[in-house]
Amino acid sequence: MLEGRRYRLEFLPDQAAFAERVGGICRSVWNTGLQQRRAYRQRGAFIGYAEQCRQLAEAKTEFHWLAEAPSQVLQQTLKDLDTACSRHGAWKVRWRSARRWKPSFRFPSPGQISIQRLSRRWGRVKLPKFGWVRFRWSRPPGGAIRSATVSCDGGRWFVAFLIEDGQPAPSRHPGPPAGIDRGVAVAAVTSDGDFHDRAYFTTGEAERYRRLQQQLARTRRGSNRRRRVIAKIGAVMRRVRHRRADFNARTAASLCGRYGTVVLEDLKTVNMSKSAAGTLECPGRNVAAKSGLNRAILDKGWYGLELALITAARRTGTQIVKVNPAYTSITCSACGTVDARSRESQARFACTSCSMVAHADVNAAVNIRNAAGQAVSGRGDLAVGRSVKRQPPRTRARTHAPATRGIPVVQGQEEVNQPIGRFPPPVAPGL
Repeated sequence: MLEGRRYRLEFLPDQAAFAERVGGICRSVWNTGLQQRRAYRQRGAFIGYAEQCRQLAEAKTEFHWLAEAPSQVLQQTLKDLDTACSRHGAWKVRWRSARRWKPSFRFPSPGQISIQRLSRRWGRVKLPKFGWVRFRWSRPPGGAIRSATVSCDGGRWFVAFLIEDGQPAPSRHPGPPAGIDRGVAVAAVTSDGDFHDRAYFTTGEAERYRRLQQQLARTRRGSNRRRRVIAKIGAVMRRVRHRRADFNARTAASLCGRYGTVVLEDLKTVNMSKSAAGTLECPGRNVAAKSGLNRAILDKGWYGLELALITAARRTGTQIVKVNPAYTSITCSACGTVDARSRESQARFACTSCSMVAHADVNAAVNIRNAAGQAVSGRGDLAVGRSVKRQPPRTRARTHAPATRGIPVVQGQEEVNQPIGRFPPPVAPGL
């Protein structure tokens, strides 16, 4: 199995400056490659990873600053771009902004990465063109290294190793199923009545964050004072982000270790947390209330908990199932009556048909669990893909020969597929 191990790097001043330079070169190559792919798509042509790598090698002879970064790092950047464009399309892949994008690059060749342990708390790793770099030995890697990713977060550099531990995938978890209801008042509630939640902001941090937001509103864009205030806000939010990730990991480990099937609502968090401000021609309504709801959804980390459950399930053999979230909060788990009046408040559910009274989140979690089990009740398994208990369909004999499929000839196809020159001249990082 593949696992990730993240450690804090201790760069020397010249190594940190070189890492910033490599990150800027990778950002420039990403943006140039994306611009080239979009230009090809506008002409109805296509360019892939192999052709872009060839043009990148030619561009190094003219733009010597491209040769400063390791070749495998730049090739991996183009490979990541190819994967993103194949999955989402060239027009939906985002540019990497110098202000918002955090420097990150990957070394994909394990043969060029070496690790040594120096003491109980320190180790060092050898990276191409960086040499030996010390890092905090917080835990042993525990396997063979497949790749190394260097990233910057809040002015600190980290290295993440992709480890192959050599252990086989576990068998199916024999535990019972459980439904998980994610909310804004309580982060996660199980169908057994367990509540999982914690506060990510302390009282002092909340007050400090509010004052920093007021200071930010009084600063001028592009000023040094604004950058200092943004750095202070980032330091507060970094601690909050780490607490949220720790809570999600601990909760996911507890749930996957206890249950054999975890059922979640198929929530589109990105769509649910969109702004309701609208436009000047069509302004939105209840914008302030929707803004507060968006902040509450993002603060609870619904998608982070889902990813943590998927990651923890790889170790325990737990099955993660997603169901349609429609009417799960207003349906009675005892009699199945759907009535919005049964949801009396955020925490109280009182059925108008059978007079069943329960916590609203627990009732919704039970409905979520039942929604997965009732999909293919006749065969006794969950509605995930095609049922393994279903007989294969009979093949139908072809009654007539298929018609001849002619391939139309497009005029000027040779001109469409012609390449648009070599790799476009990238913009030097920092210019």
